[in-house]
Amino acid sequence: MALSKNERRDRIRFRIRKTVSGTAQRPRLAVFRSNKEIYAQLIDDVNGNTITAASSRDKGIDAAKMSKIEAAGLVGKAIAEKATKAGVEAITFDRGGYLYHGRVKSLAEGAREGGLKF
Repeated sequence: MALSKNERRDRIRFRIRKTVSGTAQRPRLAVFRSNKEIYAQLIDDVNGNTITAASSRDKGIDAAKMSKIEAAGLVGKAIAEKATKAGVEAITFDRGGYLYHGRVKSLAEGAREGGLKF
């Protein structure tokens, strides 16, 4: 029986999460992509809390006037800016079962431009 898109993504996501984990010094940058928006969180898995988050729904990012890929790049820069304020320089990237392409790639490149080390 063939898997649905979501079941396939979940399998990939769980496979990634077996190896990728975040600490307070090097948190995990988790990406969630809906049809319309994109969300990113810095997560400390050891203590189980979110350090900071950014999304295309934030006030500084008006996604209505740009493409979704451009908005994802701005979200990456926003999360990098918030991370440096929180004292985080290095992260591990969790693509959340999505292909490293398009919006996910744009977010990662934006975070790199913002000064985060992967």
